[in-house]
Amino acid sequence: MNNKIALSIVTHNSKHIFKVLDNLRAELGDNSEYEVHIFDNNSDKDYIARLQTYEPFIVLQQHKENRGFGYGHNQVFKEAAAQYGIIFNPDVLVSKQAMDSMIQRIRENEQVALICPKVLNYDGTIQYLVRQKLDVFDYMLRFVPIHFVKKIFDKRLAYYECRDLPEDKTSYIKMGSGCFMVIDVEKYNEIQGFDERFFMYFEDNDLCLRFGQKGYKILYTPFETVTHLYEKGAHKNMKLFNIFMQSMFRFFNKWGWRFF
Repeated sequence: MNNKIALSIVTHNSKHIFKVLDNLRAELGDNSEYEVHIFDNNSDKDYIARLQTYEPFIVLQQHKENRGFGYGHNQVFKEAAAQYGIIFNPDVLVSKQAMDSMIQRIRENEQVALICPKVLNYDGTIQYLVRQKLDVFDYMLRFVPIHFVKKIFDKRLAYYECRDLPEDKTSYIKMGSGCFMVIDVEKYNEIQGFDERFFMYFEDNDLCLRFGQKGYKILYTPFETVTHLYEKGAHKNMKLFNIFMQSMFRFFNKWGWRFF
């Protein structure tokens, strides 16, 4: 075990990764306690060549096929000799100060297996990604493009999206977003990390619920923020929507169907 903190990013021709790496290099410098691991899921040759220009700032691991989001992170944390890690989307911007603060929070609470920050859009508005429950109706409602329909169910959506979380203190939550998670690596590996049957989507919810089954806590902090360059791929891309639907069925088959 070393003193490094393993920062894990899984890529596959990811659109924003170079902006993300430039931000990380500016924040961390060339010598910090954070070790940036890139697990690439068979991206294009030109993309890989550009990633390689960031070495040795990054530790690049190339895989010959795309096995998905969870698989890549699991490989990183199986091999990284680190006590703490960060699951980090290739479209997230964050300051070193925010990461340092979250690492300190997890160090101070042995019951906590995972910490999620407040997630912001690029314009500074909040992305409501915390969940206390999941059901089919609310998930499908988020895909409805008709504004007045969403307005009718605004109170329900507000409850579903946990919009009432306090801004002046941390909260224990049931499920947080996999776009950015600070983890205790030993606890993560104890539950065997992400369930790799989820290629993409819902693996973060599943991970959180399995931590809960083990008696570990998940902490939400409004005091540390990240910016998520969120493009709602499953809302726009039929291939991603199909993957989303497959993962949704897999999730509810595993945890029980709740329709409303």
